[in-house]
Formats: sequence, structure tokens, C-alpha cells
Amino acid sequence: MKFLDLLRMSSSNLWKRKVRTILTVLGVVIGVASIVVMVSLGLGLSRSLIAQYESWGSLTRITVYEPWGGDNVEDMRLDDDLVREIESLEHVESVWPILQMSALAKYGSYQGWLQIRALPKEAYPEMNIEVGEGRLPGEDDELTFFYGNTVLQDFYNAKGGGGYYWETGILPDIDLMNDPIFIIFDTDAYWQSQYTDENGQNTPPPKKYMIPACGVEATMEDSWSQYGWYTHCDIEQLIPQLQKIFKNKVIPGQPTTKTGKPYKEIFYNQLTVNVDELDNVMEVQNYLTNLGYEAHSNAEWVQSEQQTMATIQLVLGGIGAVSLFVAAIGITNTMMMSIYERTKEIGVMKVLGCDLRNIRSLFLMEAGFIGLIGGVIGLILSFILSGVINKLAEAAQEYASGISYIPIWLVLLSLVFAILVGMVAGFFPARRAMKLSPLAAIRNE
Repeated sequence: MKFLDLLRMSSSNLWKRKVRTILTVLGVVIGVASIVVMVSLGLGLSRSLIAQYESWGSLTRITVYEPWGGDNVEDMRLDDDLVREIESLEHVESVWPILQMSALAKYGSYQGWLQIRALPKEAYPEMNIEVGEGRLPGEDDELTFFYGNTVLQDFYNAKGGGGYYWETGILPDIDLMNDPIFIIFDTDAYWQSQYTDENGQNTPPPKKYMIPACGVEATMEDSWSQYGWYTHCDIEQLIPQLQKIFKNKVIPGQPTTKTGKPYKEIFYNQLTVNVDELDNVMEVQNYLTNLGYEAHSNAEWVQSEQQTMATIQLVLGGIGAVSLFVAAIGITNTMMMSIYERTKEIGVMKVLGCDLRNIRSLFLMEAGFIGLIGGVIGLILSFILSGVINKLAEAAQEYASGISYIPIWLVLLSLVFAILVGMVAGFFPARRAMKLSPLAAIRNE
């Protein structure tokens, strides 16, 4: 018997018993929809979690610090040699040295502390900083500052006209982009100049510098930004300026020799290591940790949370699988009833010399058809339910990216799984049909 004949006969037999077929298919629909929706909830939660971590910083970036304590700290500084060593590692795309320091800013009666954060100019376009006015650092020939959107909150009226922003709720009247703001880098000398020594002499005040602004970060709706507290600049422009200002003196934040003298080399506060893929982050991070450095990344948290989410997905998928198991029992019952009703038909087929494998294939195809039809309708229902769930989640403003996510692999896997469940459920009835005695089947009423 040809395959097309088997296909036509199996579909025709199902159509003859419409009510029973529809009820059996309905069980598969509920089972498939349950599994797909349950697994999609787990996938959606996992995707939302990753999106949340990405909003805090790239998942493929590792932050490296000097080791905390120990006798060999002086041999493990973050310097250019270490940068070159890390850049040569497999899976590492780039390394950004970061130099941080504090400086005092003054404008009229206002003054405030700036948290200066210098990076290579090529790093800023990849940091997703939203520019509100001007441009990012590094595009000018001289040192310029890019102010974060909460820098103004660190200014106050030094002449007693008001406190900080968190005390008054009022920002100082300063235009960071256009007002002439003077920067004092040598803050130790500045505070010493405010008081007289034991001989009644005043220390000469340090020089003030007017660093032009290249841009200001856009103000966020919730007034918070990952880089909002920092004053950004190009590290290659800041280092020569600091070396000029603190000639033969210790730059604030830099280590000193055992005799208290400054090093000739500039050491960085931290390094940002950019890895090519998330799967390779922990490999590079473990290498840096084994060297003795402090290395941290969001991938640590993601890996832990993904394991938790995988467990949740298994639990949710198991709950949905119970429905499909019940549907499989329904398919088995339907096929067994079909065999009892078609016993004489099976006997005639055997007497006419029909191959036993064709009889088995006929019943397996009928069971597979039930799984296929139920799987397709179940998937359509799953997409409808997923859309409704996502709309409700968005309305509640809990998950902007959606709480239910159905990838293409889940669609294909669930469809194949539904067909396999149908065929497995129909396997034993098909074997029973094969073993029926032809003469006994023909005499059956």
C-alpha cells in the first residue's frame, strides 16, 4: 500500500468520527498550550532579567581592581603593562583603563566636588550615555569635561545661601555647559591655604583651571543614571594635565613609594575588560582572579539567576506536561475504541494480503494526525494567551519587554513533541491491530 493511500485512509477514518476526534484533539490543544505558555513564562522572565542586568551595564564587561591587602600589592598595580597583557588574551576585544579622582569646582558663591572619571575616548560611544547637550569627551584638542546629569546636586552655596540639593530640593543656578567654572585639582593645597600655620603664615593657594565643557548628559525621567554622578573626560588628555599640575608631587589617589615620593608612572583605579561573548566572560574573569586581581562582572549574577530560571522552567514545563500526558491517554483510548469498531475492516485487510506494517502505519498516522492538528491549534492558542499576558504585564508596568516569550525553537519543538506524543500513544493500539487474527476479526460483529 502506497504512502498516499495510507495518508488518505487515515484522514478519512478520523473524519468519520468527528465528535470523538474533536474531543481528543481538544485534549492535545490544552496540553500543548499549557506547555508552551508555561515554558514561555520562564523564558520571558529570564529575558527580562538579562535586560535588567544589561541596563546596569554590559554583560560582557569585567571590572578589574587591585587586590585588597596582601604583601605583593605593589607588584600588582593596574598599569599599561597589565593592559597589554589582558588585551593579548583570547576572547578579549579591548581594555579600558579608568582613572578617577576628586576635584573642587567653584562658580561664584557655589562650590562642589567633582568625581572625575577618565576613560579612553573610544570607550564613550559604547557606554550608551545619552547626550543632552554638546558631545562626548575626546573630540577636542584640549581637555574638556562632560558632566553627568546629577553633578549639579553636589554643588552648594558656600556663603551660607543654602545647602545641598537633597536638603533644599532646589538645584543651584549654574549652566554647566556655558558658565565659567573653575577647577581646583590640588585640593590639599587649597584647604591648607584657608588657614594660617603656626607662624601665622598662609600657604599660597593653588592655581585654578577653567576646563571647558564639551557636553552634558540628558536628564532622565527618574533623575538617575549609571554615570550621572561623574564628570567624564579623555584619559589621554587628563594624564598630561595632571603631570603638569602636580610636577614632583603626588597626584591625589596615586600610590607613593616607601619614602613617600610619587611614582613616575600613572596607575589606574580600575580596568574594564570587554569580552567577545557572554559565554566566555567567566573564563577570562577566572583567569584574572587566579592572577590575584579582584575581578567582577554582571555575568556572575546572570549565571546564578539563569540556573534558577532553568529550574523554574522545568517546573513550569512539568506542570504543562501533565496536561499533555492526560491528552496522550485520551489518544490511546480513542485509538483502542477505533480498533474495536474496525475489527472486521482490519480482518478483511489481512485476508486480502495487506502488509502488517501498513496496518500499523495506518493507526500510527491517525494518532500522529491527532497530535499534529492539536499541536497547530495549541500553538495558535499559545500565541494568543502570550499576547494577552504581555499586554496585562505592560499595563501593570512591571515588564516592558514582556513576561511571555515564545522563540521559534519552542514552536518547532512543541509541534514535533505533539506529533511524537500522538504516535507513541497510538503505538500499542497499532500493535494490537497487527496481532488480531484475520478469521476471528472477520467473524466479529
